[in-house]
Amino acid sequence: MDVSFEQLKSMVVFAQIVEQGSFSAAARKLGISRGVVSYHLKKLEDHIGIPLLNRTTRSISLTDAGQRYYLRCKRISEEAAAANQQVENLREEPEGKITISAPVNISMHTIVPALNTFKTLYPKIEIDLNLTDDIVNIIQEGVDLAIRGAPLVDSGLYARKLMTMKNVLCGAPSYFNQHGVPQTPAELAHHEWVVYKKTSKIQTLTKGTRSYNVKMQGSITTNSASARTAFVVGGHGIGRLPQYDALPLVKKGKLQMILNDYQLSDIQIYGVYPPRAADSKKMQLLLDYLQSHFTQQLADND
Repeated sequence: MDVSFEQLKSMVVFAQIVEQGSFSAAARKLGISRGVVSYHLKKLEDHIGIPLLNRTTRSISLTDAGQRYYLRCKRISEEAAAANQQVENLREEPEGKITISAPVNISMHTIVPALNTFKTLYPKIEIDLNLTDDIVNIIQEGVDLAIRGAPLVDSGLYARKLMTMKNVLCGAPSYFNQHGVPQTPAELAHHEWVVYKKTSKIQTLTKGTRSYNVKMQGSITTNSASARTAFVVGGHGIGRLPQYDALPLVKKGKLQMILNDYQLSDIQIYGVYPPRAADSKKMQLLLDYLQSHFTQQLADND
């Protein structure tokens, strides 16, 4: 059976419907209307004579034939993208857009300053930076690179470790004037904490071969890293803060570090990206630059 140019377009549209999870999302991804997406699917099903999707008012799912057909359509779509990428990599000066998703607090302290310099070095590369503390679906949202504070868990995505960040325990001088400065891990259990929802409430401190677990409890809980720091500076409790966030405030006298002879677990920062971006020259340039930038930044802070 011959394959027409029109059918090839329909196969790419079908692959996007499956990957994006809906007709509307596929339309947004492809930059076409929902009606055109529906048209391509209908033409495809009419041509091969077999339903590819089970459709209800709320969801879609692949038929058995659709599952097999999708794998072929996906390969065609990926090969086309790879061909474009290969040609793009031949350009002497890299160009094109990189869509990035990153947490708010770390971005304002580290990611944005790094991208500022990167953009100066590579002016033809467009940066689309989206700041959110939510974990976005990279494939569905069309994200090229996500900055995350955890390794991958069998997701089919690629990841590169960009840096290791130290955590420190801090409180405001006003808090310690009222409640005293804890001298041992055991005393931490009797203090107020500003609790960050996105991490464990159990804080582990290590010294030599001994470890101490402390449950963080307090009257303020937040899902925002920036808000956590602000509440700690406001004197509402002790906080576990990234070193990059705490050190400038310590130097200004707004925060005081405690129990410095104990170690806390580090934060591992990764750049996570989909397979389609793995061979992108501009992506590899960005990852190399971020890794180098953060290595130098951490050396300067030591």
